Amino acid sequence: MENVYIISWMGFFGPDGGFVPDSNSPDIRQVAALARVSIATVSRVFNNPSRVSPATREKVRAIAERVGYRPNPLGQRLRKGRTEAVGLVIQTPPGRSLEPFFLELMAGLGEGLGDAGLDLLVTTCHSPTQELTHYRRLVEGQRVDALVLARTRHSDERIKYLLQQDLPFVVQGRSDAIQQPFPYLDIDGEEGFFVATRYLLELGHRRIALIAAPRDFNFALHRLRGYRKALEAAAVPAQAEWVLEGDLSEESGYRLALELLSLPQPPTALLCANDLMALGALHALRERGLRAGREVSVIGYDDISPAHYTDPPLTTLRQPFRAMGRRLVEMLLARMDGVPAQKLQEVWAPELVIRGSVGPCMETSISPRSGAASVSPQSGGG
Repeated sequence: MENVYIISWMGFFGPDGGFVPDSNSPDIRQVAALARVSIATVSRVFNNPSRVSPATREKVRAIAERVGYRPNPLGQRLRKGRTEAVGLVIQTPPGRSLEPFFLELMAGLGEGLGDAGLDLLVTTCHSPTQELTHYRRLVEGQRVDALVLARTRHSDERIKYLLQQDLPFVVQGRSDAIQQPFPYLDIDGEEGFFVATRYLLELGHRRIALIAAPRDFNFALHRLRGYRKALEAAAVPAQAEWVLEGDLSEESGYRLALELLSLPQPPTALLCANDLMALGALHALRERGLRAGREVSVIGYDDISPAHYTDPPLTTLRQPFRAMGRRLVEMLLARMDGVPAQKLQEVWAPELVIRGSVGPCMETSISPRSGAASVSPQSGGG
């Protein structure tokens, strides 16, 4: 079943789908009375201004500005033949809440669109196939004026479809297999994981494991590449058994961390493709009687709010979600104004935020059954 949410900074949508403006807002009758003109004249000022004299237009708009009047948005949209809404489809597995990644990005999008007098229409689904179907519905049903895509895949069918449509869109993330230009804003995950891995290497870690994201996501490939490049630059062999693929959930981070800690030579550091999996890894360490930042270091990616409040606080790579959302809106508006896609492509650097979950390498001997650990300083590679 399709879930649809309208995020509006002008009021809200009631249970029957009708727009309910802010009850404290002045209405058209007040403006007409103050301007000493008819209600129809006020309506024409905002919807068909060429039919009103310049002097009357100026007077009505000045009074409307003074009292804070805004014309009914849905009525204007119907007259213009536009929705003044931007669509976003989010895939989330059944039974899971929306990830903090999406919630923060949506907040930035909503703020930017609200400033532009536009709404954000969000639908949710459970699979990539449903996701593409929802985008088709939004486009072919003319339910939105533009679209935002998030969390791209290496070869993204959504982008391929939208490149064939006459509808502006902007993308959070790249899709390396698609050669045709499209507007995007991405965070440099390759550079981020290169920096994070190098930081661990500088602290003496040599057994650095990666709890990776599913490799059909484009960002997963970039982060894996950065991890491998840093190991190669330090002449540290990349062990296949130290790279496990999770599903971006806390549960998978917990489960895969336990699996890595049970290896004959367990890693001394865990690099996680997102903060949720890092939170799961921290739980696994606590369960095994290990202290993050002492026996095993942990780094996440995103800097979601809970990362500040873990024990110890999580070292992570920060993505500025709200700034990203607002910038995506700016790019989308530029695209709607005809700016070529090639001029709307940006890659930002993530920021390594160092907190308590990382420390100098300690050689750890862990008993798979008891979880007991003995620790001594690390003196060499392993």
